Amino acid sequence: MASAVEQLAKNANWGTFSKATELKSRIMFVIGALLVYRLGTYIPVPGVDPQIWSEFFTKKGGGILDMFNMFSGGALSRMTIFALNIMPYISASIIMQLATAMSKHLEELKKDGEIGRVKINQYTRYLTVLLATVQAYGLAVGLESMQGEAGAAVMNPGVFFKISTIITIVGGTVFLMWLGEQITSRGVGNGISLIIFAGIVAELPRAIASTLELTRQGTFSGVDLLMLVVMVLGVIGLIVFVERAQRRVLVQYPKRQQGNKMSAGETNHIPLKLNTAGVIPPIFASSLLLLPLTVVGFSGLTEGSDFWSDITRYLQHGQPVYMILYGILIAFFCFFYTAIVFNPEENAETLRKYGGFIPGIRPGKHTADYLDFVLTRISTIGALYLVFICLLPEFLIAKYNMPFYFGGTSLLIVVSVTMDTVAQIHSHMIAHQYEGLIKKNKLRGRRRSERR
Repeated sequence: MASAVEQLAKNANWGTFSKATELKSRIMFVIGALLVYRLGTYIPVPGVDPQIWSEFFTKKGGGILDMFNMFSGGALSRMTIFALNIMPYISASIIMQLATAMSKHLEELKKDGEIGRVKINQYTRYLTVLLATVQAYGLAVGLESMQGEAGAAVMNPGVFFKISTIITIVGGTVFLMWLGEQITSRGVGNGISLIIFAGIVAELPRAIASTLELTRQGTFSGVDLLMLVVMVLGVIGLIVFVERAQRRVLVQYPKRQQGNKMSAGETNHIPLKLNTAGVIPPIFASSLLLLPLTVVGFSGLTEGSDFWSDITRYLQHGQPVYMILYGILIAFFCFFYTAIVFNPEENAETLRKYGGFIPGIRPGKHTADYLDFVLTRISTIGALYLVFICLLPEFLIAKYNMPFYFGGTSLLIVVSVTMDTVAQIHSHMIAHQYEGLIKKNKLRGRRRSERR
């Protein structure tokens, strides 16, 4: 069976794609959905002066707003209906994962299979609406307090503006949540990840243009630009290598007797990814560091206060204190989130229940300890990899004023989502070849039976 799959994988090429009608329709659906998303990033929130907001956003940039704006594809800087993008849903999903690890009720739901998964997804949607409402209210209040050189950012402040802004922004987030689920079920790849991917990629041409402009002005030299290109390609290569790397823990199953037949023992493996936590640690770490900076900037505490001015200066991109704290937080969240998504005791119990064992390791607690030991070692390598990927661009951003879009987090998301989507397209092509082989075998069987 495995050799057949490998042979199909070798034979699957883009010539098969032209025959895969379902795959083409799925890809066209994804393209159409992402175009709808990009159109929504240009529909402004009613009642907001875009020029004053853009001026204020540029002045207060450098904090968590830049990161959210990167994920939203520039929707936040334009204050559109997708200003919050899909970030409330991601936050709600992470909170539900943490709650599942701490709540027995949610843990039981998780073990209930499809029914439990549906209930947890419903709770995640409710939490998404709650988080989006709170954030939209904060945006509405913040917009009413903004004053630019040309006047106030909000034309007619008041209760009606707050309510309309909350409904508009929360509606945009809920629509994106629904759109992401539709892409997942009717398209190719993970819909939520593809929406974030589209937002980042859509702004990359502007970032590249600004980098070329810096080269034209003399801020970048030709050698510096060449080194930047080499660095980006090297980081992409490293991300591809590490994201595909995994430690396979060998698992054996004993021989079983079924009636009068004795089935041979099977050999399988538990794939442990080198970077189990994915892109969550950098997002968490940067959010935790940049949130105080953004709050201080909006509240005006830096005016007339040396203490808050020093805090703001130390937490700026490229500062040694920021980089040290950023690296420590990335490593911490890497271990923390890995412990949440992979439970050695639960996996050891599952192996024991089905008769599986790791060669040389006793079932039960010894297996759980062994899995925890292996996971700790590979998580250490994964944490060092994430720290390197995220801190290397920070040095370049600090030294050359490089655009934020070339940061490690954005490259990590773009490369990871691309790899996942290509893998799913490849799986669809292999499945299409399987269907073709089955149809051919059925036709041959019919012809043989007719000849007889």
